[in-house]
Amino acid sequence: MNKGPGLFADIGKKAKDLLTKDYNSDQKFSVSTYSDAGVALTSTAVKKGGLLAGDVATLYKYKNTTFDVKVDTESNISATFTFTDLLPSTKTVASIKLPDHNSGKLEFQYFHDHATFTTAVALNQSPAIDVTATIGTPTIAFGAEAGYDTTSGSFTKYTAGISVTKPDSYASIILGDKGDSIRASYVHHLDLLKKSAAVGEITRRFSSNENTFTVGGSFAVDHLTVVKAKLNNHGKLGALVQHEVIPKSVLTISSEVDTKALDKNPRFGLAIALKP
Repeated sequence: MNKGPGLFADIGKKAKDLLTKDYNSDQKFSVSTYSDAGVALTSTAVKKGGLLAGDVATLYKYKNTTFDVKVDTESNISATFTFTDLLPSTKTVASIKLPDHNSGKLEFQYFHDHATFTTAVALNQSPAIDVTATIGTPTIAFGAEAGYDTTSGSFTKYTAGISVTKPDSYASIILGDKGDSIRASYVHHLDLLKKSAAVGEITRRFSSNENTFTVGGSFAVDHLTVVKAKLNNHGKLGALVQHEVIPKSVLTISSEVDTKALDKNPRFGLAIALKP
């Protein structure tokens, strides 16, 4: 749809995905099935400590419309409806979580070759409004985000960021938490197919004078196996292995350990995703 700078939410996303996506310290099992009619059904079970929770999600795509509905074991229902190109170069997203009738939200996204704009409004009596704007090109982008509470008449958040994208690397800087924190990240791809990459991220919180530095990366052992790892200056170490057991069926084994803790007991997570 868009050849421009992308959404503000995309700034820093590549580094965040490398350092957080697929890491899991809980036991998790999920099965997904797909049909030629555009219907996807996913069942997930997660064990946290001694508690077992689960959900069933259904995704249906028809032309420019996507319906996503999820029901969990606590009888909560989440529904998201996405409409693409109701107007040229736009996307509209409506969502709600039941039984909380005040959780409804409507988001409008507009894409241009040199800018993107989004606005999201909560559908309740005292709506909160979130607005983002990004200008630039696919190579360099500047963006800002603001949240406004109509009840108190005050800003709940304001954030600014910049990203630079090159064929083999990606860098971003985000000033967030109303100016209280700054996060800089850098991703460097190690192969032409971009299956292996190294990442570094540093975050500074000015109010507490605290710095967090994290390094990590992913490495494609072969076309079926990927290894990921991360470590920060607080001693938190995470690692995972993903292996495609059969076509479109991925087994993920991950663990996390606090290397500075006295007991040094690691937490292991097992995530199995079967996608025929």
